[in-house]
Amino acid sequence: MAQHPMKVVLLDLDGTLTKSDGGIIGSVIKTFEELGRPVPDAAELRRFIGPAIIESLRRNHVPAEDLDRAVDIYRSYYGDRAVFDDPNEPGNKVPGRLVNVVFPGIREQLLKLHADGYYLALASCKPEYQCIPICDHFHLTELLDGIYGASKDNSRLDKDQVIRYCFDKIAFDAAAGDKAVMIGDRYTDIDGAHACNLDAIGCRWGYAPAGEMEEHGAYEIIEQPEQLEDAVNRYFEMH
Repeated sequence: MAQHPMKVVLLDLDGTLTKSDGGIIGSVIKTFEELGRPVPDAAELRRFIGPAIIESLRRNHVPAEDLDRAVDIYRSYYGDRAVFDDPNEPGNKVPGRLVNVVFPGIREQLLKLHADGYYLALASCKPEYQCIPICDHFHLTELLDGIYGASKDNSRLDKDQVIRYCFDKIAFDAAAGDKAVMIGDRYTDIDGAHACNLDAIGCRWGYAPAGEMEEHGAYEIIEQPEQLEDAVNRYFEMH
């Protein structure tokens, strides 16, 4: 574990490190079809990217008695069933989690942040058992110091719960001078950070509807991945 005081950069996955909409939306469509329910429109489908899947299913009026089954169906398409076209290898079929690409510039920014001495922690509302193989597959694991996600049983679901779980695992100690900032593209990242008395830097290249990050109080919003290191350094210089 890093010595105190440490500076922690918490990083969201979907819409922040990777462009993952194709696999998530494809898996959501398959889920609604299998449930025999109307598929949400395109704007609503995009809102599935970021929050916990069960939260989005509830918002789209999936009855309480069908939620567990709906989550299982979604996870099977997203995690296991190779029915989608691979954007990285045309002609190959992959599960939803691999219909995904790392945003250009992200790898270079993570290398720079690491060289600057930050502890880089993935903090995702996606279940941890899904985050790890995605990061492995896209060679992000070696650029991160830790991978922290939601629990499979929904006991750790929201971003603030994931952040607290991460802090517990890395022995984060504000009293010893440890500091952290959240990097993400949706309201869940900002609200989760605020619930843990942290600030959040918003990523414009992700999936937030217009005005969402401003409305939820992002500390700063950056337009391109190439701006990440500068924004993080600027933040820690001020705090």
